Amino acid sequence: MNPSEFDAKSRVNRRRFVKRGLGALAVGSIGFPAVVSSAAPNSKLNIAGIGVGGRGGHNIGQMAGENVVAICDVNAHNLAASAKKFPNARPFRDFRELYAADMDFDAVVVSTTEHTHAFATLPALKRGKHVYCEKPLTRDVYEARMITEAAAKAGVATQMGTQIHAGDNYRRVVELIQSGAIGTVSEAHVWVSRAWGWQGKADAEANRDLVWSYEPPKESMPVPDHVDWDLWIGPAPWRPYHEIYFPGPKWYRWWDFGNGTMSDLGSHWNDLPFWALNLDAPTSVRAWGPPPHPEIAPASMFAEYTYPAREGRAGLKLTWHQGANKPDIWKRGEIPQWGNGVLFIGDEGMLLSDYGKHVLLPEGRFLNFKRPDPWIPKSIGHHQEWIHACKTGAPTTCHFGYAGPLTEANHLGNVAYRIGKTIEWDHAAMRMPNLDLDQRYLKREYRDGWTLA
Repeated sequence: MNPSEFDAKSRVNRRRFVKRGLGALAVGSIGFPAVVSSAAPNSKLNIAGIGVGGRGGHNIGQMAGENVVAICDVNAHNLAASAKKFPNARPFRDFRELYAADMDFDAVVVSTTEHTHAFATLPALKRGKHVYCEKPLTRDVYEARMITEAAAKAGVATQMGTQIHAGDNYRRVVELIQSGAIGTVSEAHVWVSRAWGWQGKADAEANRDLVWSYEPPKESMPVPDHVDWDLWIGPAPWRPYHEIYFPGPKWYRWWDFGNGTMSDLGSHWNDLPFWALNLDAPTSVRAWGPPPHPEIAPASMFAEYTYPAREGRAGLKLTWHQGANKPDIWKRGEIPQWGNGVLFIGDEGMLLSDYGKHVLLPEGRFLNFKRPDPWIPKSIGHHQEWIHACKTGAPTTCHFGYAGPLTEANHLGNVAYRIGKTIEWDHAAMRMPNLDLDQRYLKREYRDGWTLA
């Protein structure tokens, strides 16, 4: 096909896509973008911040134009630093006490470690409060489903903290894929070079500076005076304090507190194919890598997702390559050697993207290609989208109806890896029917005193 024929076919594809309607896809709405509860557009929101150190400090800092009325953190140092910025905010150590207090607030910003995300988020949704929650939305599949369903019932403004989703680059990629620039996409690859976690041989050779002890320490360490360790452990199984877990991002590697790179960076990198290809629930997932460690998520792994064809979308294989792993097409040198990337393979070409740039491949075929006119509006800012939605009822681009299924899919990659078998996925039943009674890792048992209901 010569360039002029390709350009003509692309224009036809763009017209066909426009006829399907772009409004819903522009905000990536799998579930429920409508908001039925909102504040007055010109009023200030009363916001409670749960987790106000590190990433949480940045998130609550983005709300400085509103009224921050409460701050909560298990780390007294974080709490004191936040109190200097928001002297009128009421301080709490335990978010359960914040919710039990007689306080007037409209919205909650959740930035705790991910093993307590659902516990800090669900009470807000049940009280009809708007919620911004850092990624990943939850620690496991069951919690993601709980939060998604609660948000749908609440009808409030929600946003998961996948800030790169607000960038112009992702928007242009979505427009190119959805307008048919590379034809029908039946294969996609995502690779990230971060290698934190249980080291296989390739990881140890490539990242000697990251090698550390992967076994829970037999000895304990004195708990720092400024840390409420019992509250930090929260619903996870109890273990004595040790600096190998705390502070962040050390906890991120441990299954009890996080789910490693897959659920963390998957929120950012799998977001692009999820959005561009209008994905939802896979029907099967297989994953492989070094033998699963009982305590630590892997540094390197693969996960392959099967998405069936449905109206408006061809069948698709999406493969995740983590740590030392890269797609074969990358290893053969047939595409640019980007350290992290998303590759869409269509029947009329390929598109390679990272966070800030993208390229159509092979480049010679696209020399005379005319890009579609932009139709996804420029973001006013990821945090500002949520604030605007709280006040006006406008949709956000990573509301929980979208972020919940994305989070579930990422967690399923870890489930398949830990079980060591291909899993079939019945989304409606939230079960792996091919494994009969073996439904491990979809949910966890909570420590005494902690319930999610």
